[in-house]
Amino acid sequence: MQFGFFDVENKENRLSELGDHLEKLNGVIDWEMFRPILKKAFHKEHKGAGGRPAFDYVMMFKILIIQRYYNLSDDQTEFQINDRISFMRFLGLGLSDKVPDAKTIWHFRNVLIENHTADKLFNRFEQMLEDAHLISHKGSIVDATFSEVPKQHNTPDEKKDLKEGRIPGEWKKPENRHKLAQKDTDARYTRKRDEYHFGYKNHIKADKDSKLITSYSITPANIPDYQILPELLDERDQHLWADSGYCMKPVFDAIPSHIKTDILERATKCHPLTEEQKQSNTVKSKVRVRVEHVFGHMKNAMNGINLKCIGLERAKFHLALSNLTYNMCRYEILIRSAT
Repeated sequence: MQFGFFDVENKENRLSELGDHLEKLNGVIDWEMFRPILKKAFHKEHKGAGGRPAFDYVMMFKILIIQRYYNLSDDQTEFQINDRISFMRFLGLGLSDKVPDAKTIWHFRNVLIENHTADKLFNRFEQMLEDAHLISHKGSIVDATFSEVPKQHNTPDEKKDLKEGRIPGEWKKPENRHKLAQKDTDARYTRKRDEYHFGYKNHIKADKDSKLITSYSITPANIPDYQILPELLDERDQHLWADSGYCMKPVFDAIPSHIKTDILERATKCHPLTEEQKQSNTVKSKVRVRVEHVFGHMKNAMNGINLKCIGLERAKFHLALSNLTYNMCRYEILIRSAT
């Protein structure tokens, strides 16, 4: 069967009736706010006329948003854009328009990584949220979650070198250059409650009222949460909530005196919590648990935050973009709830 004149329009109308989330994002986000940042990242001196015109930068950026929302590889992203009307409509493409291939998507993302653009894109959107008075600064919640990468099978000597920050000598040999390219020398193992994790950690600070992410830091998985806390705080913070993993003297020493703290108390082997401390933790948890909604959205609605990239710089970009994508989705919900 061939498409009729109104078939695509009818399909799009039906998608809207069913609730196309990408269409909802298009309805509330001014994507042009990101163009100056993207244009600067790709700026280069012209060497004369010629060459194929580049795809629109904003459209390519929206492709990366699709990737993070649906957790797709480059090849799958190319296929799904060609296959799905909702993706085409989100990107402003028609059935006859050319779709960027996987290599083009990879190159676009790689340029943004090399120019450290993720933080600038996140901060630009956060400024818009500030201007819209959606971030109250009445209270913040900090927490971290693991973002795992495929586990590696290394020898004990190789593991020792990596743990001490060295690249194993065998990997440096010319004949092993392809092996080294497939090894993530930045990811680290860690253990939490008898479970082992390998990869990176996404440390975030979220606004208590709106559940929007206001700052973040990406580290290897073995970095303790409390060490990153000072990086997340700023002079606008008034009240801080955190789980018992932050309940230690170095944390309290690092928190500025003007910030009120509600950090869950932690029991030790010789000092169990009193009934009063348990009741206090229950009260604090009612606020602190809101940060779990952020990670829950990433892991469920956004199909998880596990990574298939290699290296800390790429992990930083992917997770920063995940944080930005979450904020966009949360912004759409807040706008819809207010109307």
